[in-house]
Amino acid sequence: FLVLQGENTILEPLFCLGLPQWSFFLHLTWTRLNGYSHISSPHNDSYHFTLNSMGKGRKKTSPLAQLVGNVNSESVVQNKLSHPVRTRFLRFVPLDWNPSGWMGLRVEVFGCSYKSYVADFDGRSSLLYRFNQKSMSTVKDVISLRFKSHQAEGVLLHGEGQRGDYITLELHRGRLDLYLNLDDSQLRFSSGRVAVTVGSLLDDQHWHSVHIDRFNKQVNLTVDSHTQHFQTKGEGHSLEVDYELSFGGIPLPGKPGTFLRKNFHGCMENLYYNGINIIDLAKRRKPQIHSGNVTFSCSQPQLVACTFLSSSSSFLSLPSAAAAAAGGFSVRFQFRTWNPDGLLLSAQLNQEPQRLELQISNSRLRLTLYSSGQQKSEVSTGHRVSDGLWHSIDLDTRNLQITLAVDGEPCSTTELWEQVESRGSFYFGGCPATHCQVTTPTFQGCMRFIFINGQPMNLSHVQQGLLGNYNKVQFDTCNIRDRCLPNLCEHGGRCSQTWSSFSCDCSGTGYSGATCHNSIYESSCEAYKLIGSSSGFYSIDPDGSGPLGPTQVYCNMTEEKVWTVVTHNITTPVAVHGSSPQKPHVMRFNYSATAEQLRAIVSGSEQCQQEVVYSCRKSRLFNTRDGSPLSWWLDREGERRSYWGGFLPGVQQCSCSLEENCMDMNYFCNCDADTDAWTNDTGILSYKDHLPVSQIVIGDTNRTGSQAVYHIGPLRCYGDKSIWNAASFYQESSYLYFPTLQAELASDISFYFKTSAPSGVFLENLGLKDFIRVELSSPSVVTFSFDVGDGPAVLSVKSHLPLNDRQWHYVRAERNVREASLQVDQLPLRFLDAPADGHLRLRLSSQLFIGGTASQARMTPGVSSGCPGYCSGSSSLCHNRGRCIEKSNGYVCDCSQSAYGGTTCNQEVSVSFDRESSVTYTFQEPFSVMQNRSSQATSISTESSNRAREDVAFSFVTSQRPAMLLTVSTFSHQYIAVILAKNGSLQIWYHLQTDRSPDVFSPALSNLADGRLHRIRIHRVGKNLYVQDIHRKYTLSSDAELILIRSLTLGKVTRRENLDDEVMQAASKGFIGCLSSVQFNHVAPLKAALTNRGSSLVTIRGPLVQSNCGALAESTSHTLQGKAIRQTTHNFFFSPSNSELVL
Repeated sequence: FLVLQGENTILEPLFCLGLPQWSFFLHLTWTRLNGYSHISSPHNDSYHFTLNSMGKGRKKTSPLAQLVGNVNSESVVQNKLSHPVRTRFLRFVPLDWNPSGWMGLRVEVFGCSYKSYVADFDGRSSLLYRFNQKSMSTVKDVISLRFKSHQAEGVLLHGEGQRGDYITLELHRGRLDLYLNLDDSQLRFSSGRVAVTVGSLLDDQHWHSVHIDRFNKQVNLTVDSHTQHFQTKGEGHSLEVDYELSFGGIPLPGKPGTFLRKNFHGCMENLYYNGINIIDLAKRRKPQIHSGNVTFSCSQPQLVACTFLSSSSSFLSLPSAAAAAAGGFSVRFQFRTWNPDGLLLSAQLNQEPQRLELQISNSRLRLTLYSSGQQKSEVSTGHRVSDGLWHSIDLDTRNLQITLAVDGEPCSTTELWEQVESRGSFYFGGCPATHCQVTTPTFQGCMRFIFINGQPMNLSHVQQGLLGNYNKVQFDTCNIRDRCLPNLCEHGGRCSQTWSSFSCDCSGTGYSGATCHNSIYESSCEAYKLIGSSSGFYSIDPDGSGPLGPTQVYCNMTEEKVWTVVTHNITTPVAVHGSSPQKPHVMRFNYSATAEQLRAIVSGSEQCQQEVVYSCRKSRLFNTRDGSPLSWWLDREGERRSYWGGFLPGVQQCSCSLEENCMDMNYFCNCDADTDAWTNDTGILSYKDHLPVSQIVIGDTNRTGSQAVYHIGPLRCYGDKSIWNAASFYQESSYLYFPTLQAELASDISFYFKTSAPSGVFLENLGLKDFIRVELSSPSVVTFSFDVGDGPAVLSVKSHLPLNDRQWHYVRAERNVREASLQVDQLPLRFLDAPADGHLRLRLSSQLFIGGTASQARMTPGVSSGCPGYCSGSSSLCHNRGRCIEKSNGYVCDCSQSAYGGTTCNQEVSVSFDRESSVTYTFQEPFSVMQNRSSQATSISTESSNRAREDVAFSFVTSQRPAMLLTVSTFSHQYIAVILAKNGSLQIWYHLQTDRSPDVFSPALSNLADGRLHRIRIHRVGKNLYVQDIHRKYTLSSDAELILIRSLTLGKVTRRENLDDEVMQAASKGFIGCLSSVQFNHVAPLKAALTNRGSSLVTIRGPLVQSNCGALAESTSHTLQGKAIRQTTHNFFFSPSNSELVL
């Protein structure tokens, strides 16, 4: 038996299972429990006591407390909680059984006293709170209330003043909007008012709490547990409201600035305005409150909704009610869903047409009439009906026509030849296969207010088995959930959802991945150099997947060091006249990166510097009696600095003092000599913590003949401290530890390792029960495992070669709320989808251990920085994805995975083509690109196949247009083509689905057939296509893989191969010019053509000319910076028909 008691509460047991391992929930309609409960049970010795807000049992729910039970039926054990708790559900889990007792439980839960002041608004009523004076001006406002409603629209609060101030809180499309203006004239006279929006699905007839806290211009708006912090616009700091505040509606429309909205329909509770209990005043009929048709008890509307749970087998069948005398039938109902497709209604008819179907198709409503002989007629109406809001349907087949109305909009009509009648039951949401031949997906969502022939359908009777039939339908609730609140898409990604999942649109964010976590840009200029890029402007993301966005910098790679150059807005020297210490000249520098990005760039670089040039004529820097500076500059934190040039921070001197060559050695700066002749103090600022210069102040140019000209150069940094930071672990018990990994919703981990050990833990971080771990589980297997509360999830990558070969191997692991992935070297990427309704947050508490496990009790010696061997000291020994391999007396570079050649993989592999030339690389056997099927599964999640993925990179020089650069074809008639169009613009063609038109993108609209070198890098993952050197991102219409790749061709294509006309025209023209360093995934076709002569994989047609044209074009383009030049290329000609070499 089960007995529940509470004070001022209603306790409703949801279920109780009398099983050896059982649990139950208590549904609590109050909000707070105080700290104790009685438990009396003759059978159970102890319990776990847990709570949550969703009402769902979890395998890994952390107990709130362990409670001791009694051992007989007479005694009572009291357990007092240390703190009050607020919850919707309680769960008691028996831990031990009394072997001599019977099964039973009695619980008394005591809640806190709770006063409720309730007002019921019927959609036409409101409360007016009138001020004692004409207007009320407040600097601070605190407004709180609770509400519940089944309407998605309605004003909860409104007030306005003649100055133009206003405050409006309203429900709009199921969300809560706050409009607030404090003396902002632009908002006052503009038609568009900007709202701050919080919450979602607030029309669910559940209580929701609202709290508005404003001080001056700072506002916090909280709805339930979601808070928006914002600052009001305009000059005002106070809110001036005239005469009154209205609650529940706007009763007096027509005031200046008033916009009419629907009144609120529902209940409010405990409505407080700046400490004043509005409902209590209205209930006691106080004179400052005017209440119109407001009652003070919350009515319970009879809203019985049902939820269709399954995407394949849910349905609700209802019999037809008595038809009207005129014949035909009518159906009315409301629905809400996130799914863009689903069957709403199906009915068999007694004559032609034989069947009627109403479905959601591509977020619109489509009504289809099926006749014999595969004939059908359709009508569509509505738009965006899968937006999660309630929509009403009115379907009528009377009077020889079918009318369909959505949300009260004008009807869509279909004429009938003769009156139709329904035959059998109406099927809502789906239809069993025994009754229907329906190919439309089953509806997932909620329905309510179902009427057939004007008669309401009692869903409670359906649940009790008294009416109709159903399958996988939940009654008396609408279990819709907004998976985009909060938005789990990172970096500004746009969230969209279905009933069971959400997805992120990362377009324009600079990030990719399931949650827009991964930056599409490299983290530094050094990283761009390592993948074969040359000097130019690049977008870098200095913190990778962190919160900072990408910024554009110039990467200078012409020197041995790779310089990152960040410019500011003052690029030319600035002349200063007439400034004094009292009225100095002040110049602020605005950089092309934000302050946070600048800080990340500087801190991540090995060395940074900024040149300062100060030319002067009778303009001093420090030459004053009291030693106070006349000019100075501010560092990145806004701190005043008075050292110039390369001198040490904190010392008022210039570079000439350090070099002992000042023009007057009595002074520390040339300008302090205060001569009539022009001189200058030039130096390099190189103290990283102070860079860059944010502002300069000049204060001594107001004397006769006094002048100054200054110039602050760009910020220049070199070196990337994150590229290669190695550590050696000499003992099994040695490890490094760091602060806890901040990885609740998303994290990515990447590193290189080399070892001779057969197994070992690379990284581990533990929580109470959650954990994350990356390890070498066997000599050829890397494993990534974690637990966020749904049980352990495991991803493994197995190499066909041992990984403990004392060579460097690359590992990258990522986990987010949608999926996890693991990559090892160039092996196929493994994915693991997260459970649809699983836990989201990875809660860690221990330190992060590198090179060992947290179970090791103490820190032991055996760790040192760096690793022995040639390949450990620098990451630039082997370039362009070349792999450094240790040898006993040195190293070699493995360039097999690189499109470059030479001993260090830095030599361009270039070939000159003429119109008839082509290189075709035939893949060894038909295969699916990077196909990755996993046989390993866990108890919670299973690994999914790899996403479609291609990486294409090449350089070219040509003056021909149109031209075929590269094409990839498959046995399944798919293709990829990169061409130059008739106007010389770059076009990328992706034809992945043969029954659709190809996707065509033009990332560079300018003429690239200009005789200059152009580098192209294309990267695709699923539907996302990135053209990285041009910094463009596109979305494909399909995420299909390339199935059964046949060949890759450079230059002229002789076979049509199902190419579209424009592509075929470019293919027939071929390519005249230079192609260099071509790479497709792991294949380098140009290098294969030159190094594997006679190979069956490579087919050469026409003359093939090995050349240095790529390197020469690059050098001339850097030297002449785009000027027209006449270049001479030394070509080496190789003819496949003989072994003749011609110079």
